[in-house]
Amino acid sequence: MKQAILLMDEVYANYGSVPALRGVSLNIDEGEAVVLVGHHGCGKTAVLKAICGLLPVRSGSIVFDKSPIQKLAAETIVPLGISYIDETKLLFPAMSVKDNLILGAYHRWRKGHRDGIERDIVLVYRLFPILEERQKQYAGTLSGGEQQMLAIGRALMSGPKLLLLDCPTLGLAPRLVRKVVRSVAELKKRGVTILLVDQNLHQVIGIIDRGYVIREGRVTHEGCPGELMAVEERSRTYFTNR
Repeated sequence: MKQAILLMDEVYANYGSVPALRGVSLNIDEGEAVVLVGHHGCGKTAVLKAICGLLPVRSGSIVFDKSPIQKLAAETIVPLGISYIDETKLLFPAMSVKDNLILGAYHRWRKGHRDGIERDIVLVYRLFPILEERQKQYAGTLSGGEQQMLAIGRALMSGPKLLLLDCPTLGLAPRLVRKVVRSVAELKKRGVTILLVDQNLHQVIGIIDRGYVIREGRVTHEGCPGELMAVEERSRTYFTNR
């Protein structure tokens, strides 16, 4: 029987004085791939930032791996097993691909896990062969799709139990979208739990187990992929006919 790795209960959070989350509750089981969908500015990214400590939680609770984390700083949360990749990727453009990957495991170096880090670099290269080909190349010279692969690979270097992906296919050509989606599917097969935001549900429908619809900082629907598609279609029809 699967166990919940993440529980959010009635979480409220603000961007300054502007409400971002208005009582969000959700749960994610170990090994699941769960998507958050909704229009731009509805609070999807705020959910991810609240989980990883980048958005202060005003009230409510976030429990990860049976421990409350809603009051922890981001640098404390990463070593617990949560990695976050936002849409800006935040790579080090003047450093090589390999050095970017090594930096993703910075907290593991201090614990003497160097052998494990080398094994994980091999795993990342197996998932993304283009990164091995370009391991000495500056990250800033990679294409958009390659940078997204590097961002995902660097997140994997921290040894995450939960991977938070904010719009991993944003702005990518269809060919690169397929590559990124396949890589996320492979991570799921390897046991990584995934919570992702994507503006286009159709692109990730084949790799998710279920999802939540967010509107105005609240969860309005929860369901399997087919149910989410039906909700999205009704929403599209509503706004088209207004």
